[in-house]
Amino acid sequence: MEALDIRATNDTPKVLLDPENDVFEISGRSLPEDVVSFYQPVLDWLDEYKEHPLEITEFVFKYIYFNTATSKLVQDILIKLEEIHETGNKVQVVWFYEEDDEDMLDLGEEFSENVDIPFEIIAY
Repeated sequence: MEALDIRATNDTPKVLLDPENDVFEISGRSLPEDVVSFYQPVLDWLDEYKEHPLEITEFVFKYIYFNTATSKLVQDILIKLEEIHETGNKVQVVWFYEEDDEDMLDLGEEFSENVDIPFEIIAY
């Protein structure tokens, strides 16, 4: 399966989904004008990936900031990861947040309660 590699801009995060190198990460700021069209390739990629996932998938979120519209799409990504987990494959979500960013910590905790997958929240 081909990697999905989207470069970061001032308003969009870096996305690297690369099973060959065991890298699944979204990082940066997410304020796209059209959040659905930005994240649709990620959701489509995950739909294809869940047909033949790795035995262990560690998915890293390292957002600096995201808008409310992005929040819904993050939840959609987590639901797809939960579907992979439900098929017996191991999925681990790692949610990084800047140590003094209480909002991003709270969001990580909230997301972790909404899905039934291992979820680690780490300050950096």
